Amino acid sequence: MEMDIEKRTLRRITWRIVPFIMILYLIAYIDRVNIGFAALTMKEDLGFTASMLGFGAGIFFLGYFLFEVPSNVILHKVGARIWIARVMLTWGLIAGGMAFVESSTSFYVMRFLLGVAEAGFFPGIILYLTYWFPARHRAGVIAMFMAAAPIAVAIGSPISAALLGMDGIMGLAGWQWMFIIEAIPAVILGVVVFFYMTDRPEKATWLKEDERNWLIKTMREEDVGKGSTQHHSILRGLINPRVLALALVYFGTSAGLYTLSIWAPQMIKELGVTSMTVGLVNAIPPIISVVAMVLWSRHSDRTSERTWHVAIACMTAAVGLVIAASTYNMIGLIAALTIVNVGISCSKPPLWSMPTLFLSGTAAATGIATINSIGNLGGFAGPVMIGWIKDQTGSYAGGLYFVAGLLILSTVLTLILSMTNKPRLDASKATN
Repeated sequence: MEMDIEKRTLRRITWRIVPFIMILYLIAYIDRVNIGFAALTMKEDLGFTASMLGFGAGIFFLGYFLFEVPSNVILHKVGARIWIARVMLTWGLIAGGMAFVESSTSFYVMRFLLGVAEAGFFPGIILYLTYWFPARHRAGVIAMFMAAAPIAVAIGSPISAALLGMDGIMGLAGWQWMFIIEAIPAVILGVVVFFYMTDRPEKATWLKEDERNWLIKTMREEDVGKGSTQHHSILRGLINPRVLALALVYFGTSAGLYTLSIWAPQMIKELGVTSMTVGLVNAIPPIISVVAMVLWSRHSDRTSERTWHVAIACMTAAVGLVIAASTYNMIGLIAALTIVNVGISCSKPPLWSMPTLFLSGTAAATGIATINSIGNLGGFAGPVMIGWIKDQTGSYAGGLYFVAGLLILSTVLTLILSMTNKPRLDASKATN
């Protein structure tokens, strides 16, 4: 009977929550990384160098870093419905405003403000999922949510390329139309979030009474198991050594992810193809990575193992970057980018299942936000270094080697963290 209630409840909340948050993340991710496609024509129109483009792409994460933790704490206090709606409305408006930048300064300011506006969205959703899904099911659910990122690249790449073709309509450049049109869904969905999302299981009138009672009881038992001190301590979530170690692991994966998102279109374009060809070809690696991510995270849940699932994936991505740095033809480059995509995508769901094995409540809110904010600085370091090295050497190779090194460091840190905290990081085995 207990198993029947669990299956019914998980099925109902999965269908209610996961497809919707995937759509939200898909739109967020497109608005975050469409600068990679805008740059195909924008950099010539505005006279941007590779260094300017890399810095502008990366400064997003400085705004993100500064406001991530307070944003997540506010979400925990006021509820996801109100706060996620606020996040989406403000980022949608600023993303559309990117169409009107005229100089490197205005470009930097708008990208920084976009990071400020979006701060709290991703860790807020990760935190939100911990309210609804028991730990033993979390990697699979997070994988479904995070699959929206590669799907966004797969869908957004040809769409962005097509929008660049609107050049000259009503006196606007194609990249301006791209920013405006791709920002509209965020504003619309911000309103939808306010009316659709449910903050906590206690308020889920769409669940049957026995399902709601089972979920509330299960989640409360998990919180009690983590200890009351951890539940209430904001400081514990900020300075926990395991949180800081996971943040450094995430730093490498973020550098890899945004290296792909920002620079892959530029790398493909250098092979002498059209913008539409770039859009179509750039969609291939993320499509493959979605399948790999779902299968990998399900295996992680089934085996209740997180460490090696993160470490192997990070090393795979590093190998792919090394191959990409020495490849100068289309087939080789796409194969290398596919390896990188698979590695990066597969590392994230098991990684994001780790913090909530030892933190809950406000400590979880701050811990998850700390990991995401510090880790996402890799999204600053990777693009900036690649742009700077490209201007200095005329090649992407040095920058790709740099990011590969960060991913190797992530691999090593994951293994060290496992050896020093094995009973806790693999604690989910005891719950299965």
